[in-house]
Amino acid sequence: MNNSNKRSWRDDFAFGILKGNPVLVLMIGLCPTLAVSVTLFNAVGMSIAVAFVLIGSNLMVSAIRKFTPSELRIPIFIIVICTFVTIADYLLKAYSPTLSQKLGVFVPLIVVNCIIIGRAEAFAYTNTVFSSLLDGIGGSIGFFLVISVIALIREFFGNGGIGEKIILNKPALIMILPPGGFITIGTLMGLMNYWNRRKKTRMSTN
Repeated sequence: MNNSNKRSWRDDFAFGILKGNPVLVLMIGLCPTLAVSVTLFNAVGMSIAVAFVLIGSNLMVSAIRKFTPSELRIPIFIIVICTFVTIADYLLKAYSPTLSQKLGVFVPLIVVNCIIIGRAEAFAYTNTVFSSLLDGIGGSIGFFLVISVIALIREFFGNGGIGEKIILNKPALIMILPPGGFITIGTLMGLMNYWNRRKKTRMSTN
């Protein structure tokens, strides 16, 4: 069933940024987010790779949805996603080998990233190509914003600055370790929930 006529294109685009943010709201894709967000450079590179795969797979899944048997849709989704991941991996190795080396195994693991598979199953398979494009762009922006903020916080406090510019003399090394990632993302989730509750309270009182 096509759900695109039930909401506007703005809703399709904005869903993945705030209301359905893959990391802070849906809490999927946490493994690569925590592992890669040690530096802003890594976070931006991962965001680009995820965006390429998410938008590409959304477009392809939507384009072939009428020819995809329901019982075979998951294997087909995985083949489509794997194709785009392979392209992204080779492009990174060819044009940015340093970034490819730093991201390591987490680029190939995009194949099983719940963000990609989730949007293919929940949205692209039942919506038009244009709506799926907007959904993919919105989800990519939402992922980019969150992982970049997490990386900025962790790199600044963990390394003492961003890139080669050092500001803090005594950085908190825990921030570039796994516990620092959990602390950062947990804090952002708490702030997101607080903002949503405040918004609902204001709407109910008006």
